[in-house]
Amino acid sequence: MAQDIHQLIARAQAEYVRCIDDGDLAQWPDFFTQACLYRVTTADNYKRGLTGSMIYAASRGMLVDRIASLRDANIYERHSYRHLLGQPYVVSESEQEARSETSFMVARIMRDGSTSLFATGHYCDVYVLEEGGVKLRERTVVCDSSRIDTLLALPL
Repeated sequence: MAQDIHQLIARAQAEYVRCIDDGDLAQWPDFFTQACLYRVTTADNYKRGLTGSMIYAASRGMLVDRIASLRDANIYERHSYRHLLGQPYVVSESEQEARSETSFMVARIMRDGSTSLFATGHYCDVYVLEEGGVKLRERTVVCDSSRIDTLLALPL
């Protein structure tokens, strides 16, 4: 089963970043269960067990609201991301869920074409196993640096 869960998670990860990188943000909440947690934090906060986060959403409804505000209310310079992912490492698994960690690098591409390394870190995930696939119940995005650009608008 370990190989199967690894493949399911790797596919879900690839679909997740493709959704963000292609700008299809309306579909992003669909990668999560209804009762979910999504947060972006620093490695230092994570190591110390601190709950402070740069982004915090405690339900899929909050994720939907975040995307709606990005589209309709927030003012920010338009940009896009390009994710590069490592292979997911399955930390543990049971018949109902799997925990994994995946390293990432995110480049940010601004409207004028300038590109910069925006963030590096790893995802700490809890996936719920469903018929033929997996959904995120928890995603903690742990950024390596505590110096995060104020333009953290799009989900990582």
